[in-house]
Amino acid sequence: MKRTHLPLNALRVFDAAARHLSFTRAADELAVTPAAVGQQIRALEDHLGTVLFRRTSKGLELTAEAVAGLDPLRDGFLRFEESVQAMQAGQASDRFTIAAPREFYAQWLAQRLAAYRAENPQVRYQLVENENADFTEANLDVAIRLVDGPGDLQGVELAPARRVVVAASDAPDSWIDWPGAPLPEGAEPDIQTGNAGQALSSALAGMGRAILPYLLVEDAIEDGRLTVLEGPDEGRRSYWMVAPAPQWRQKKVKALAAFLTA
Repeated sequence: MKRTHLPLNALRVFDAAARHLSFTRAADELAVTPAAVGQQIRALEDHLGTVLFRRTSKGLELTAEAVAGLDPLRDGFLRFEESVQAMQAGQASDRFTIAAPREFYAQWLAQRLAAYRAENPQVRYQLVENENADFTEANLDVAIRLVDGPGDLQGVELAPARRVVVAASDAPDSWIDWPGAPLPEGAEPDIQTGNAGQALSSALAGMGRAILPYLLVEDAIEDGRLTVLEGPDEGRRSYWMVAPAPQWRQKKVKALAAFLTA
């Protein structure tokens, strides 16, 4: 069945004007001008083909037709509010679908998600490997990406963009290359990898030195698996937690972002 087009904004104006019996006070409530209220009421009357207000010596007065429709209208607005609350219920849930690079999850993110869950035992996670997955198709709440900014999304930088040259103890004086970090001028790589995770694994295996995001190798440096040879220095790209605006407005997403950046 085809639904009748409802002039919802004009109906909202009508409800306010009916409660106040004043276009001026309705305008104050809606943060518009009295003229705008009058225009909306006239447009609604044209749409309905009936008069809703009469001007009398005592002020505005509702017509019988307006009175007849007012209670069902207000019931409808209550149902709208219930609908919005139902749709927002997912925002208050404690289930997260997170996309993150595999190596970043293993080296940094996993233990911090565990710490967050220790403080919030009701939290449940679903992890998606492809950090560039489509938010809608993958039903993502957030993604963590190694980028130079959030782009068209909203986000927060998990740590300042820094890079560091690292190697395992007794590693040969050779370079491990990957697309995200150009080697020093004149350096020839002995190992070429496809991403930061492969470069990190190669460095941890003692195959040479690599230029990597400091956040990715921070824990490996602290526990002695890797040694700092140069840096950390300012870099261009860093790990960002990103999401479209609707997801970013969710309380659970804001809470997780605050925890990870604390």
